[in-house]
Amino acid sequence: MDRTRRHRSARLGRGPRRIARGRCRLDASLAAEDTLAIQQLYARYNHAIHLGDGAAWAACFTPNATFSNPRESVTGRAALAAYAADFSKGLNARYWINNLVLEPQGKGARGSCYLLLLHVAAAGEPASIQITGLYNDTLVPMEDGWLFETRHVARDL
Repeated sequence: MDRTRRHRSARLGRGPRRIARGRCRLDASLAAEDTLAIQQLYARYNHAIHLGDGAAWAACFTPNATFSNPRESVTGRAALAAYAADFSKGLNARYWINNLVLEPQGKGARGSCYLLLLHVAAAGEPASIQITGLYNDTLVPMEDGWLFETRHVARDL
């Protein structure tokens, strides 16, 4: 079967999904409802930290989850809630994630996406980029939905 036919069959939901010369293999995927639930988790996470709601942000993680960046590591919901409340204090920002990639991993999933944190300036002033980076996540399904088990952000700025 030539590359064109393999690619076309993937779009039609038949056969293994491969893009030219095996550079981007998509043979394993999560169920659509799991993917949507994880996307909602990412959105709730960003809205919670934007609002400075440490408890809501920490609720996006398992009870013993770890959030880390190159400077620090925080484990457990109480510490996560305090971290988020402190991080958001006085920060007028918008959190933007993009290019989310999800892959099954054991009973959970692995996720990665790009991060852009914009500082929202005073009226009439342009927003500025405060942080860019890449999130690498381990996600697990729990009784109340998908949650982060580990989340590491590698900052560029």
